[in-house]
Amino acid sequence: MDLLKQYLALSWFRNNPAELDAPVSFLWKCLIFYLVSGIIVEANISDPADATLEVGMRAIVAFSLLTTLLFLTKKSDMYKQLLIAVFVCENVIVTLGILVEILDHFLRKTPYEELPLYLGAILIVWYLAIISYILRHMFNSKMFSSIGLSVFYFAMTYGGPFLFMEVI
Repeated sequence: MDLLKQYLALSWFRNNPAELDAPVSFLWKCLIFYLVSGIIVEANISDPADATLEVGMRAIVAFSLLTTLLFLTKKSDMYKQLLIAVFVCENVIVTLGILVEILDHFLRKTPYEELPLYLGAILIVWYLAIISYILRHMFNSKMFSSIGLSVFYFAMTYGGPFLFMEVI
């Protein structure tokens, strides 16, 4: 539980992800939670088969991008730390996204029906800030380059599979 708290603190811009270390089993638990929660969110938008395919593609793209980034910067020894940091923080945002979807269901046809839209936008900005924070600390990069990388990462992991699914 202490390990989870240390990684959850990354969502509040505390701790340095390069200094955190966890066993491989923790990475697998994070990945399973990522897949299951992502499928829950996407299944509310499309059918479960498409949701499963899109979330699977998203995980593959995330692994590929992070692996490429580590390879290019010659920091492959930080592979597990980076993956865990990113997936724990993505899990936080996706969990909050599920809560926003539940709120959206209850606020339909009320004067507050647009509130979940604004909360979703806040979650996306927060997500970009967290990924930027992790990348900046893992690679000792400048703020603007880490923000650019986080936007690219977001566009590729969410936009790529989404566009692929729309073409099919």
